[in-house]
Amino acid sequence: MGHLGALLFLLGALGALADICSIPEVDSKLVQGLGQHLLPWMDQLSPEHLNPSIYVGLRLSSLEAGDKEALYLHSLKLSYQQSLLGSATSNDNNDSQAKPSVGQLAPYLLALRANCEFVGGRKGDRLVSQLKRFLEDEKRAIGDNHQGRPHTSYYQYGLSILALCVHQKRVHDSVVGKLLYAVEHDHHLHQGHLSVDTLAMAGLAFTCLKRSNLNTDQSNRINLAIRTVQEKILKAQTPEGHFGNVYSTPLALQLLMTSPVPGVELGRACLNAGAALSASVQNGAFQNALMISQLLPVLNHKSYVDLISPDCLAPRVMLEQTVESFSQSQVPEVIHVTLKVPSVWPPYRHFISVPAGSSLEDVLKKAQELGGFMYKTKASLSGPYLTSVMGKEAEEREFWQLIQAPDTPLQQGIADYRPKNGETIELRLVVW
Repeated sequence: MGHLGALLFLLGALGALADICSIPEVDSKLVQGLGQHLLPWMDQLSPEHLNPSIYVGLRLSSLEAGDKEALYLHSLKLSYQQSLLGSATSNDNNDSQAKPSVGQLAPYLLALRANCEFVGGRKGDRLVSQLKRFLEDEKRAIGDNHQGRPHTSYYQYGLSILALCVHQKRVHDSVVGKLLYAVEHDHHLHQGHLSVDTLAMAGLAFTCLKRSNLNTDQSNRINLAIRTVQEKILKAQTPEGHFGNVYSTPLALQLLMTSPVPGVELGRACLNAGAALSASVQNGAFQNALMISQLLPVLNHKSYVDLISPDCLAPRVMLEQTVESFSQSQVPEVIHVTLKVPSVWPPYRHFISVPAGSSLEDVLKKAQELGGFMYKTKASLSGPYLTSVMGKEAEEREFWQLIQAPDTPLQQGIADYRPKNGETIELRLVVW
């Protein structure tokens, strides 16, 4: 702690002088450990497991995975181009094979730029057209009077604008205008709380438009929106130093590091956030591949905006696969978790025993094996999420929230959260 304290003091003095957003350096072994969490994902090349965000995060980091990266990008191209372009022309009878959604096209375009490629050619133009149509559909859903919402989210809306921007693809001013209005009027950017992730993604999109000289007729509004996003994120900083929560902090820092409006308050806030992130990494908080992929660029002082002009020749440190040893004679400890679902009738409540270190998903699987409990999930780039519990489907504007009793929402998904012995976990159907 003494070393960290001295480092924070030094960086604090420098940050106050320079008025920039900088964070303390994180131990290289911790960074290596984060990268090693991604290596198993790099080996999963089936369409349902491919996640372009992993590739982007690694390419913007100080780490590299050698030949695995080229193979992973090749697999992404096969899966995304064939499935997305094929779905535009086929009758969609081949639903047995997992297909990326149009909403996943944005991170795929970011992955191409991470390899210093511009989308182009006939196939590339069709992919760009698909993403532009997606934004037009979302714009219509929001409506001329801004009373509606996107079919997906403003996060996805901002990500799509960003993905097109780094490829120098302009979208109509009216599309950008919907996101500007949402930020200016704090419109549907909440899901029970201020969504720092959504704000940060909008800010990154605006920053890209500004740096790329796109949508110049909106320049004044874009500049003001960047400042508004920055101020809202700074106000969302917790006493521990996180922006919103630990998992929204990396994306928030990506934005603040690109900030065109530096200040002393910004420098101090970033130093505190960096120290909080370092402590969270040390405590093993980052296990989810998507969250790690957003964090690694920050630890290398990069952001998604750097994909405007990526440095594909920058030296990076080779990742080495670690092999964990496990004694077969070692008997795993058993923990006991209470699982309850009050949102159904009759309410469900049972005592579930699983090996220590099991995920919440393991608990749900065990409960289903025991009988009297059933659930369904849907895959996403951030991991599986609940769509149905005890036959009760989450309808539009509803979702199954994970609660640590008595009333603490979990910040991790079912595949990442590891319950402790004696915990009670509630699955609660809520409206947002």
